[in-house]
Amino acid sequence: MLEPGFMTCPPDRRKAGTIAGPPRRLAGRIALLVFGLVVAGCAGTSPVLQQWRLPNAVPGVAASLATPAAAATVSAPTAVPAVWQLMSPLQLPDYLDRDALLVPRGQAGLQPLPGHRWAEPLRESVPRLLLQDLGVLRGEAAVWRAPLPAGVRIARQLRVELRVFEATADRSAVTLQARWSLADPAGGTAPQVLSTGLRVPVAAGDADALVAAHRIALWQLAERIAAGAGSR
Repeated sequence: MLEPGFMTCPPDRRKAGTIAGPPRRLAGRIALLVFGLVVAGCAGTSPVLQQWRLPNAVPGVAASLATPAAAATVSAPTAVPAVWQLMSPLQLPDYLDRDALLVPRGQAGLQPLPGHRWAEPLRESVPRLLLQDLGVLRGEAAVWRAPLPAGVRIARQLRVELRVFEATADRSAVTLQARWSLADPAGGTAPQVLSTGLRVPVAAGDADALVAAHRIALWQLAERIAAGAGSR
């Protein structure tokens, strides 16, 4: 029992706080530090996304034959070529209708090349560049796409189908297989149907060389179409 008048001391709240407070603050700081390290680690491992396009100029081809501006300096043929209309849409396999830069995987698989994308969809770049290349090879006034300018009379309608347009399994080359037809707009004659297969070596093992080989293959296709060189 306590004697009358004897006072007990209340618990020291400051001391209690000094015991419980610091561990809590320390735990919070550790959690923030761990979170920061995780975020920094994720940012450090994310690949830098690179955008690629099929260039207007053809790698390895003289500028005088590879760009529309320079094509004006090429002497015109003695006979005016028949005027063609490149019909839309230019047919592509469904797997090419995406922005991923695809490479082979296994016997029949395809996979996106990590960190690499097409800046312009192939469904847009392929017909645009094919029209450009045919204009260089045949004359810019000899190949058109709709809408046609007034006064242009079309002699043949050109329809193109790309069946294969991809790297080989070992990525040493790009293969292109295409079929095209030239038809009389009035239907007076049967269409001429031709096809071809191309293989363009890839100069190096990087994405830049892979894109360049795609562009060269498209140029070579335009050469075959303009010359009427293909198998029936």
